[in-house]
Amino acid sequence: MSGLRVLAVADLNFPEKGPMRLRAMADLGVDAVPLSHTRISRERAGQQVFSLPYRVAHKLGYCLDTEGANRKVAALAAQREFDLVWIEKGNMIHAKALRLLRASHPAIRICWYSDDDMFLPHNQSRAFLECLPHYDCVFTTKSRNRDPAELPALGARRVVAVDKAFDPAQHHPIDVTAAEREALGSDVGFIGSYERERGDAMLFLAEKGIRVRVWGNGWDACRHRHGNLALERRPVVNGADDLRYTKAVCSTRVNLGFLRKVNRDEHTDRSVEIPACGGFLLAERSDDHRRLFAEGREAEFFSSPAELLEKVHFYLANEERRSAVAQAGRRRCVEGDYTHLNRVRFMLSQVFPERS
Repeated sequence: MSGLRVLAVADLNFPEKGPMRLRAMADLGVDAVPLSHTRISRERAGQQVFSLPYRVAHKLGYCLDTEGANRKVAALAAQREFDLVWIEKGNMIHAKALRLLRASHPAIRICWYSDDDMFLPHNQSRAFLECLPHYDCVFTTKSRNRDPAELPALGARRVVAVDKAFDPAQHHPIDVTAAEREALGSDVGFIGSYERERGDAMLFLAEKGIRVRVWGNGWDACRHRHGNLALERRPVVNGADDLRYTKAVCSTRVNLGFLRKVNRDEHTDRSVEIPACGGFLLAERSDDHRRLFAEGREAEFFSSPAELLEKVHFYLANEERRSAVAQAGRRRCVEGDYTHLNRVRFMLSQVFPERS
């Protein structure tokens, strides 16, 4: 893909995945011009804060173009030639902008990527639905979005599923200090947003004598209290000079992986990032999880609270077995090339098969 000219429109804040994919493009020799459709904030630490007008507009099905992305896309396209416009969750991009782009650059290809389930209304915008027929390819991490009754029924011409990925620069084993382990780790840990059943699962483990630590957004809504349950009520994310998320994974003996039901997850970012960090993953059983990792050898899975508790007890009591599974999971990530570089290479090959 060397020499490919790409205009990449995405959220380019450091905690997001956009910069990782942009770096992967650069490593592939792609000439990518970055354009963030979201304000770049040095203070941002894992959760974007939206204004009241923005939230009201979202409720009505609109995504405000706060950064003038539509205007900037047109201006950049007028200044230079592009082979591809790559849009990541650009719910503020309008169909008019894409029609004008196609009219002035007939050979250009336009694609969309999102980690979210874009068939679900809470992830959509009116502009997204109007734009769907204009995309040459829509990439999704939700394989069911390919079903004829889902995104194709909404107007998508081509839908391609792609797995989540890890960033070798961030997600790798780290020797943590005793102080870091104390500050970030636990016997059992979970990194992710609050959902009621997740809170119930944490309380269940705590009541059974398991020390659990939780990092993430929305946990103020969790009313559970227990001496074994530490709710940090804030995200833990990697920074440019301190890989706190990676350290938290490496400091935790058993890292839990819950699927977000409201997003119909079959696997998540952490499904790949935790094993890539050398962490032991105990996640909800799903077809995607069993496809990505051999159960009981490269990761462990559960389907009920009783099975969760049973496997937590087993792996906390069997250090060698837990370490062997974690190491095998790390090898699967590396040898299977579950990297953003490989995922981006695959997606670009789908858009430009003649260059593969």
